[in-house]
Amino acid sequence: MSEPLTLAPHPPRGAAAPSEPGVRLDRHPRSDTGTIVIHWIVAGAMVASLLTGLRISADAPVARTAKFLAPFLPQGEVWTVHFVAGLTLFFAITAYVVYLVRGRLTDRNGLSRLRAIRVSGRSKAARKARWGGVNVALHWLIYAVTLVLTGTGIALYLGYGGWVVWLHATCALGALAYIAIHTLAHFMYGGLWQLLRLFRPAPLADGATRRRRPLLAAAIVGLPVVGLLAWADLTGRSTLVVDKVSVGPDLSKLLDDPVWRTARPVSVRTMQGANFGGTGETTVEIRAVRDGANVYFAFRWWDPSRSLKRVPMIKKADGWHLLDADAAKADVTGYYEDKLAVIFSRSDAFGSGGSTHLGARPLPDAPAPLNGRGYHYTTDGSYIDMWQWKAARGGMLGVVEDMHIGPPTEPTAAERAVKGRYQAGYWGDPGTSTYRYNFRFEGPGGYEGAVEPLRLPKDWRATVARLGTIDLGLDASTAPGSAWWMVEKTETVAYSAAGDAEIPVGTVMPGVLMTDGYSGDRAGISAAADWADDHWTLVASRKIATGSKYDVDFLPGSKFFLYVSAFDHTQTRHTRHMRPVEVLLR
Repeated sequence: MSEPLTLAPHPPRGAAAPSEPGVRLDRHPRSDTGTIVIHWIVAGAMVASLLTGLRISADAPVARTAKFLAPFLPQGEVWTVHFVAGLTLFFAITAYVVYLVRGRLTDRNGLSRLRAIRVSGRSKAARKARWGGVNVALHWLIYAVTLVLTGTGIALYLGYGGWVVWLHATCALGALAYIAIHTLAHFMYGGLWQLLRLFRPAPLADGATRRRRPLLAAAIVGLPVVGLLAWADLTGRSTLVVDKVSVGPDLSKLLDDPVWRTARPVSVRTMQGANFGGTGETTVEIRAVRDGANVYFAFRWWDPSRSLKRVPMIKKADGWHLLDADAAKADVTGYYEDKLAVIFSRSDAFGSGGSTHLGARPLPDAPAPLNGRGYHYTTDGSYIDMWQWKAARGGMLGVVEDMHIGPPTEPTAAERAVKGRYQAGYWGDPGTSTYRYNFRFEGPGGYEGAVEPLRLPKDWRATVARLGTIDLGLDASTAPGSAWWMVEKTETVAYSAAGDAEIPVGTVMPGVLMTDGYSGDRAGISAAADWADDHWTLVASRKIATGSKYDVDFLPGSKFFLYVSAFDHTQTRHTRHMRPVEVLLR
């Protein structure tokens, strides 16, 4: 990318040009060394920021241009590159402003030069003058675009979504197009040598100006500015204080237990998820306390619907069908349950502790993700503790699944053959699960036709009654007290054609079977949850220390960071936030 800040359409002060006194004559134009250095820093940072930003943008369902470019974009843990490139760009812009002022070069892109666009005539000089004015206009355009990108990027980093996401993405695409336009405009101004001047340094001509050392001054100012920004970010993070109480809260009382009044809440803006009334965002309020044996967390977040319909099944004339065939690619955004995921990471790296790897194949030697979105895994051998509350899979029955993100596992033969879902480093802790699905696995392209359930309701009328009032609208709330699951041992029987024939067409039954419950490391997190006034409230507790390598210990002196994601009837398109919450145990 050719940085607009530096490719002035006229010889800058200090560039060798025949018309400028005091410099060595050269038939071809040159640029001063400081301009070249800052130009290439900006160019590298801008390209890195754009490519990684487009990869992040390509994850959104509505991102048409970014998805078209996706095969050419970097994959993996791009978040760190994106943010470091942004800081580098901020440094370069700051340094360039200082360089222009210190080097007395502020006139190189003066607005008065825009008048050249109106120069008439067909002579070579007239055409060159016009292109010079066009270049100055383009420079000011990219200044404005860069300013908007910087402002919206900061807003996104602080957790603001909505139109900010659209504006940031639109300006990024504009900056990408600018690269080609900028290069062409400079070529039209001075041909190939106008472009090659960025490889032909020349000293500033004015000796007095050289003695002012503008490039050194630019670095001296630019580096502390970036350091100050990083320091402000680190010191400005939210801290969740976990105080010790004599008696832990009663989970059944949710937030009505008096203990929670003593806990200072932390609010986290999360965004860029699916649903949530079309906004894709919600704010999660977090509290925590501990007693002598357990740690307790309370979460409350806005969600306009009480969603428990996790891929239910409906009987049609040709058999049972999943209500959402997107289950085949693990990307359901319609008929799904509400969820909340919390991770406790010992790392505060970008991308949820460095665990988010985007792309259609971030692990070249592993099966591609079914949804083409990427994987969660660590690259340093560490484990990130994850708690995941799943409304229809035990969440309303008082449990939270203890999970983890760790190094990518070796794919099984079934996973390599796409007869099972490979999840890289995102798995439940060792032990048994409390649920399974009432249908066999089918990968991409599956579930388009009829499927044979594994189990049938023992009493289909009783099962339908437990669903409450059935409203199959995607955003419709399920009835209070409804159960969109079946207890396998007591409420179901093995599938048989004879039993199936007794169930009428149009019947809806859950797609989730509840089994014997969690065991092993996967067990141990107790919870209670309820939805009221368009908000979910979840309280959960676990032993302070479990002895498992997959868990963090909530002991004074331990240092870790919390990230939280909310799911509004979606499988994987959860909300996210960039800045971690530091957990402080007292």
